[in-house]
Amino acid sequence: MKKVLTAACVLVSVAAAGCSVGVREQTGGGGDQGGPIKLAVVPKAIGFDFWEKVRVGAECAGSQHQDVTVHWDGVNAESDVSGQQSLLQDLLSQGDVKGLVYAATDAKALADVTKSAQGQGTTVVNMDSGTDPQPPDVPVYATNNVAAAEQATDLLAEQLGGTGKVAFIEFQPGTSTNETRAEGFERGMAKHPGLQLVAQQSSDSDFNRALQVTQDILTANPDLDGIYAANEPSVLGAAEAVRQAGKVGQVKIIGWDTSEGEIQALRDGVITGLIAQNPFKMGYAAVNAAVAEIRGEQNPSPETDTGSTLITEENLDSPEVQKLLNPSCENPPA
Repeated sequence: MKKVLTAACVLVSVAAAGCSVGVREQTGGGGDQGGPIKLAVVPKAIGFDFWEKVRVGAECAGSQHQDVTVHWDGVNAESDVSGQQSLLQDLLSQGDVKGLVYAATDAKALADVTKSAQGQGTTVVNMDSGTDPQPPDVPVYATNNVAAAEQATDLLAEQLGGTGKVAFIEFQPGTSTNETRAEGFERGMAKHPGLQLVAQQSSDSDFNRALQVTQDILTANPDLDGIYAANEPSVLGAAEAVRQAGKVGQVKIIGWDTSEGEIQALRDGVITGLIAQNPFKMGYAAVNAAVAEIRGEQNPSPETDTGSTLITEENLDSPEVQKLLNPSCENPPA
């Protein structure tokens, strides 16, 4: 769904599925300085808390440039690879898109879209997830998933006292994000030989599927001690399975992202740790990079690692964490 909003959409509801914003820029030099720029910004899927925060950051960056239009659109499920391919191709065929900023649902499948876009002279920037191969001139503004996943696994090991049976709920094998989060988990596990991986299942990035596979894992492993879940639907499904099994506190859950449901589960003690990314910064930096490339200006954010923070019940209410959880253009997270 597409909606046309005023510049105030940066500040108001981020629950809508689409948004186009006409905004203003500071003056400065550049090869395409005088012309308007339309950027198509496409997440893996709309409707997730993570991607809504990406949108706020993207629109904030757009609001700081003159004659830049940020058009936000996406498919409804992160597993809809063909749907995202079609959407991106449709946007490129319109002929007025000068920059394509997107998160690839599948690293290999979306590589041809990037190639086609560049072939017609469209600037491409990836956010969160890139392609395989990744063109050297296409930056990826993303979390260092390997390092963050390794730190989270260290936290899980600490919470389990260095020993225990662990399950891994991945979300979409084949995506660069899934694979790098798996790599970091494996690195962390290798550092803690007392942890034993007893199950690994995919949630297909779907809450109900995550609930089902976690229930199956708990049935097969009644003495399970911990779960590492690699994205929001996986975390929420795993948490609900643990609740229903009456094992809150017995099974530690470390996961990714910071939706309202995840934060509440952290407060309730169902989840014991979350990896908070900086989705606002992803969208903000990626849009700035695209505008800078199109206008021949120096990129103000050449660093592509957008950072991450481990959140537990102890630091949940700190000012730094609250900025990550409630980002805005007026009070952006670091």
